[in-house]
Amino acid sequence: MRSALATTPKPAQLKPPPSSVAPAPPGPGSAALQPRAALRVLTQPLKLRWPVRYLLATTATDAIAILAALALAQLVRFGPDSIDDASRASLEYVGLAAGIAAVWLLTLSATRSRARRLVGVGFAEYSRVTNATLLTFGLLAIIAFLFQLEIARGYLGIALPTGLVLLLVGRKFWRGQLTRLRRSGRCLTGALVVGSMTDVREVVSQLRANLTAGYRPIGVVMTDATASVFEGLPTLDLDDLAETSKSSRTRAVMVAGNLPGGSEQLRKIGWSLESSSTELILVSSLTDVAGPRIHMRPVEGLPMVHVQLPKYTGFTYSVKRLLDVVVAGLGLVLFAPLAGLIALAVFLEDGGPVLFRQRRIGVSGSSFTMLKFRSMVPDAEARRAAVSALDEGNGVLFKVHDDPRITRVGAVIRRFSLDELPQLINVLTGAMSLIGPRPPLPSEVERYEDTAARRLLIKPGITGLWQVSGRSDLSWEESVKLDLYYVENWSVTGDFMILLRTVRAVLRRKGAY
Repeated sequence: MRSALATTPKPAQLKPPPSSVAPAPPGPGSAALQPRAALRVLTQPLKLRWPVRYLLATTATDAIAILAALALAQLVRFGPDSIDDASRASLEYVGLAAGIAAVWLLTLSATRSRARRLVGVGFAEYSRVTNATLLTFGLLAIIAFLFQLEIARGYLGIALPTGLVLLLVGRKFWRGQLTRLRRSGRCLTGALVVGSMTDVREVVSQLRANLTAGYRPIGVVMTDATASVFEGLPTLDLDDLAETSKSSRTRAVMVAGNLPGGSEQLRKIGWSLESSSTELILVSSLTDVAGPRIHMRPVEGLPMVHVQLPKYTGFTYSVKRLLDVVVAGLGLVLFAPLAGLIALAVFLEDGGPVLFRQRRIGVSGSSFTMLKFRSMVPDAEARRAAVSALDEGNGVLFKVHDDPRITRVGAVIRRFSLDELPQLINVLTGAMSLIGPRPPLPSEVERYEDTAARRLLIKPGITGLWQVSGRSDLSWEESVKLDLYYVENWSVTGDFMILLRTVRAVLRRKGAY
């Protein structure tokens, strides 16, 4: 199905030169290369049409989701006849639903849940949708109290969670459409990157690797090197930055790292970009720090950036534990029949034990026994040396594609991650969490450096960023980086989104072997 967003024409791409850095030829005329190079910056479209189309699409989807949730709430709470009932009570709830829908849509706009800077990447969009939903029903509760309105609690108890889930599903759908278009080169904002050669190279490589961020580098300004072309992009002189940005209709200038001249130079760049449609973006040196942890505190003459340190205790962490207990308990009940069938199949295949028990390291270096359905032959550990030559792991983890020790039943349950169902027991006992870093083996922890050891600050999880981002296909450094990012920036909303991504990862079966 062709998306309504796909009508934005794909901009032409620059052909990369033979080398990433082409030095400017020496001589009196070399300085003139800079203005000519500036002319080769891709001119951006006069108008960006995709943001308006995306806004209309998400607004329409939000409205449909809200109306569907309210209609379902009335249908379930008052029965099918209430839809066609013309009684006063039914008409009152129709009016109530219209009011709730209007306020809900207004709060979604007031919280800027559709802001262009949020869509396509990160959890901020979903967090604002959740906050807008809670704010709507908080306002409704206050109004009901002040005006002595009697509203059926069952009606609200159905409308609130159903509406939130439908809203998040709708946003996830359009984010997927936007991501697909961005990966094909559409719906991207051209950006000029300013900074030292090292910082510029890092930013350019990250933007090219993460197109979902929505920016495409089209030119660079290097403050410590001279070149006509860098990483396939034309280079500019810092003095030509503002003029080139305006003439090419560039809508983003990214400043990476520190500039010669410090804050004074940055202020001049900001002044030169005034009265244009260009946004000035400072690429933070606070790596692996999520946005919600960064707070600006304007002090006269001294703007300060506060970085909230991660916390592993307190109310929010208690909420995380409560969710672990509730979800794990429900999961054990709901999946009990399936778990019984798996246990029976494992036992009937070779008569060995149903569960596989392995010592793992948990929070603060504590040791616990992790449970899984056995997916290998009973003497798999003894036969490990025989298959060590087949190791295709990521340097620390031992992984083998088509491991000969895996049983026929084991291959099936591994494919859909069903072998991990008994870990819900570990969650209930408090040794693990639903979401967290991968539970490491003692032999892995012995090889940890100081940075990697921070993974032990929080309980290991059944799933996590590492699991939903490639699992065994990741390098050791990539898996550690993802786990550390989670440890530093975890949140209840982020956990919810990881659970949704886990479902997709299990169905795709990428990296599961």
